[in-house]
Amino acid sequence: MSAPTSSDAGRIVAVTGAGSGIGLATASAFAAAGMTVVGLDLREGPPTERIGWIPCDVADDASVSAAFAALGDAYGKLDVVVNNAGIGARGSVETATDDDWLQVFGVNVFGVARVSRHSIPLLRLGHSATIVNVASSVAVAGTPLRAVYSASKGAVAALTRAMAADLVAEGIRVNAVYPGAVHTAVTGRYDADPDAARQLLTARMPLGHLIGADEIARAIVYLADPANRSLTGAEFRYDGGITELVNFGTA
Repeated sequence: MSAPTSSDAGRIVAVTGAGSGIGLATASAFAAAGMTVVGLDLREGPPTERIGWIPCDVADDASVSAAFAALGDAYGKLDVVVNNAGIGARGSVETATDDDWLQVFGVNVFGVARVSRHSIPLLRLGHSATIVNVASSVAVAGTPLRAVYSASKGAVAALTRAMAADLVAEGIRVNAVYPGAVHTAVTGRYDADPDAARQLLTARMPLGHLIGADEIARAIVYLADPANRSLTGAEFRYDGGITELVNFGTA
């Protein structure tokens, strides 16, 4: 991580789903760079002097509206928004119910739209403003029993490009990171045997290991860096090679 600069110290960052996993790692990485970070989540993460918390349910528009109203009152602007909040689902098109689709899309897709809608007025007041959406390698690589989740992350990928096109004239950049299998507390939680699922995920990774949440956090910080002012509408595949390489060891 580069040393904090005076410009970093003045930047205001909002991270959804910041209570754990990639979100917490991302909030911590921005804070370590000297930025003011607000974590938005259903629950607060570990106590820290560097990260403030505002309760926010991205599946509820009133909750999102209230969170960004509070953020605006406190800081008057935003420089970075990270749309990280998301939920997983296991199953095929045959087994997924309408409720499964509505629940996952309500968080993973509509949540990104809600947060972006309420944050853009504050981003217009920021400096070198940017949005980073967390998609997934499953948006571009067919994965068994992940139909609903894959479709939701594919929608995030398409939404990222559309938002980038809509906001480019205002100088607000919008990019997405596509993590592969990341090791967090919830990895494998949606499988009947979480340990076996984690072992299978590891075996599928061409590099032979799961990705650390801190690695994805650094990628997000990179995408948000004002120095990368020409980067917008991009997809950053931080996936251990899973979408581009054949793992002959498990073929």
